[in-house]
Order: sequence, then C-alpha cells, then structure tokens
Amino acid sequence: MMALEGIKVLDMTRLLPGPVCSLLLADYGADVLKVEDTQQGDHMRWIKPFAKRESIYYLAINRNKKSIKLNLKSSEGKEIFKKLVQKYDVVIESFRPGVMDRLGVGYSELRKINPGLVYCALSGYGQSGPLVNKVGHDLNYLALGGLLGLNGLRGGSPTPPGVQIADLGAGAMMCAFGILTALLAREKTGKGQFIDVAMFDGVIFWLAMQISKYALDGENPACGMQTFTGKYPSYNVYETKDGKYISLGNVEFKFWERFCRIIQREDLIEEHLPEGQKQEEVLKILQDIFKSKTRGEWETMLEDVETCFEPVNEIGEVFSHPQVQHRQMIVDQIHPTEGQIKQVGFPVKLSETPGALRMPPPGYGEHSEAILRELGYSPEAVTRLKQDGVI
Repeated sequence: MMALEGIKVLDMTRLLPGPVCSLLLADYGADVLKVEDTQQGDHMRWIKPFAKRESIYYLAINRNKKSIKLNLKSSEGKEIFKKLVQKYDVVIESFRPGVMDRLGVGYSELRKINPGLVYCALSGYGQSGPLVNKVGHDLNYLALGGLLGLNGLRGGSPTPPGVQIADLGAGAMMCAFGILTALLAREKTGKGQFIDVAMFDGVIFWLAMQISKYALDGENPACGMQTFTGKYPSYNVYETKDGKYISLGNVEFKFWERFCRIIQREDLIEEHLPEGQKQEEVLKILQDIFKSKTRGEWETMLEDVETCFEPVNEIGEVFSHPQVQHRQMIVDQIHPTEGQIKQVGFPVKLSETPGALRMPPPGYGEHSEAILRELGYSPEAVTRLKQDGVI
C-alpha cells in the first residue's frame, strides 16, 4: 500500500508549480488525472529540448499521472468534468482568479455536487487583494517579495536564482502541504474546503528571518551581506586555482576552528564572525588562500576534516556523486516512445509506504477514452465527443 493510495486528484494546472505539486502526490500513491484543454494541453509539452517526441521538461515532472483532453467551454465538457468531480477528492487549478467561476465550474458550484471536495487554487498573488488580476512569473514574485534583492554577491546586482524558487518552494510545496492538511482535516470533519495559495505569499514566508530582523532594527539587508549570503568569511563561496568554486559553511565556531588549524592559520580562529574592516581583511586572506590550490586539492585536503566544506558541483558531477547514487535520487524509467529516461528520485523516504515509479508521463489525452468509459460513456458517445471537439 502507498501513503496516498485511494486519493483521486484532478490536476488542471500547466507548466511548473502545479504539475510539481501533483507529482509529489502521485509519487506517493495518489491517482492523478491531468485535465488538459483540447487546443495544446499542458504548455510544458511543447518546450524544447525534446527527448524524441516529448519535451524532456514535461517528462521530468509528469510521471505517475493520466491525461484526459477536455473542452470546458462546451456544455458537454462541463458535464463530464462535474461527473469526474463527484468521484474525485481534490481539484488543483492555476487559472487567473475568477476563470473557473466564469466557466461555471468554480468551487462554489463544485462543492454542491461534492461537499468533501478539496479545491486548491494556485495563483501568483492570490484570490484577493489589489494585485489579484496582475500577471507574473517566478522572477516577478521573487522581485516584489524582496527575495530577489537578496540574491547575489556582495557589491553586485540581484541575480536570478538557478531554479524557480517561487514556483517550486512557494507554489508547488505550499499547494501539496495545503492539500494534505485539508485532506487530514476532512478526515476529522467530513468537509472539504477551498485552498488559496499565492506564490507571492510563499515568497514572503521564506523571508521569515529577514522580516523579523527588519521589524527589530529597521535595516534593509544588502545583497550578499547577510549572515548566510556572504557577509562573513566563514560562510561563503570561494574560487579555486583552476577556476572552480568551493563552499565554506562554518556557522559553528568549532568547525571554523578546525578549518583554521588545517590551513595553518590559527591567527584567524578568533575571526569567526568579524565586523567592519576586519571582515574585509579576512575575506581577502581566504580568497587568496583558496586560489592557491585546485578544487580537487582542497577536496583531498579537507575530506576527512570535520569542517563544513563542499565543492560547488556542476549538474554533471551530481549525476555520478556517490551520495546521490546511494540515496537513489536519480532513477531510470522506461517510456513507451522515449525509451529510458532519467528523472529525480523521491525526496521523502517513507519506511512503510515509499514513493514509487508506477506509470510513465502520459501522452496528451492518452487516457481520455478509458476515463470516459469508467464514467459510463459508450464507444459511440466517445467517438461523437471526439468529433465535436469536447475531448
């Protein structure tokens, strides 16, 4: 048995945050059905590069799901959707606020036919407020929320992060948490509920420490000048002799002390968290020291020392890393048209109900006919629905 076995999810989202949320649910047993429009479906399907016929990005985040094409602008499409809602536990959508209501399938309507429905609406700025109708993407939410202004090197300009933090951390993860929380509440009350997830809100939540500090001292933190973003020499990133980089993360004094002794600079031990001019001096000393050896030489020198040090790996190096392999964080899956594809593994290790590879990512509308048969539609009716552009 899997942890979420028996939970049925209608996923109407596209691109990244919503599909990653439903991926988390599907990996641990939920029955996820992608409800895609009849024009192009999930936009992620058409973003380069392609493995063979499918986008590698689409394949990366849509395993363990099924797909149905459905035109919700048609009366019969709405009827089919409502029949599905009667049998499902969760709806996830990421349209602009109000779109589902205008289609006649918003939460106020769906709760009438399924009072236990957990309905999750994911958007940039939420279902209310002055920005409710404003368009945006990951970078915009990070910028307005204050996180982007903190991302970069000291003295430099804000830098777009290497992954979509708002989409993934503030969107997908928050949706998954909200859905699981609402399902747990339903076990106690028997009632479903509406979940309003704004990626902008999630970005603000990620800034809990910075906001609390600002409330205390009124000081705006500078880019690359916070405790954990490059202010202190003991917690920083350094270039090595061969043009690569290493990370030093010695928050605790004991780890800093060991590092100073191994590099034979006991004079720096008391400069764990220097301020002012001394901070710049120690930073320059360490920059010069790290440039005296290659990254490989530093790895050899520090691998057996209990100090917080790691190389800055490229993605290719992550593939072959022994810890990644041991934790099975890159797995192989066989796809009917794409052959063997590599994907990320399961980040949460459950001892009794672990995640599993159950199905390859679905083709566009692959399960439309099977789902309609389950709803009681005859082969003739299915053929007509196709001809009419409903599915």
